[in-house]
Amino acid sequence: MRPSSVPPFSELIGECRRSAVHLELRDTYEGYDDGGRFAEWKREGGITPAFIEDFRTWTGLVRETVARGVAMRRVRVVSVPVSEYIRFEYEAAHLNQEAGEQVRWLPRSDAATLLVPGADLWIFDDRAIRFGHFAGDGALVRNEMCHDRAVIEKFSEAYEAIWQRAIPHETFTV
Repeated sequence: MRPSSVPPFSELIGECRRSAVHLELRDTYEGYDDGGRFAEWKREGGITPAFIEDFRTWTGLVRETVARGVAMRRVRVVSVPVSEYIRFEYEAAHLNQEAGEQVRWLPRSDAATLLVPGADLWIFDDRAIRFGHFAGDGALVRNEMCHDRAVIEKFSEAYEAIWQRAIPHETFTV
């Protein structure tokens, strides 16, 4: 696979007509620039009104995208017991859902017999994949685009198998 230039996320999601699916594989993204949301959550002991306000950029984008008829789904493959960062994501996931994004969780041990990609990814309408490559502390190293139809087909099949095995947010407990 050859790397290609990576358009802004807003452009990729804006071009979607049917589906935008996200696979997260890490137990922490603490090193990722998230506007200090995780640090705030730890300091405040939970999701605050300021967090919700700051998160409106994302939830607004989700609402707009879903309103256009695009299904947005997210699966997080997690170690159990979960990390502190995953507890934070779990507590905030209802905001994603209220905006229209479906969220599921898959304990890593339940993924052992599945073919799981080696990097986080977004698949847009089965036409493109954006891989996210992260450092050990969860900092984003780079994104990479893939337009290879054979790769997209394989990763779409893998995602669907992961989605089917994953547990809906409403019934998953941390």
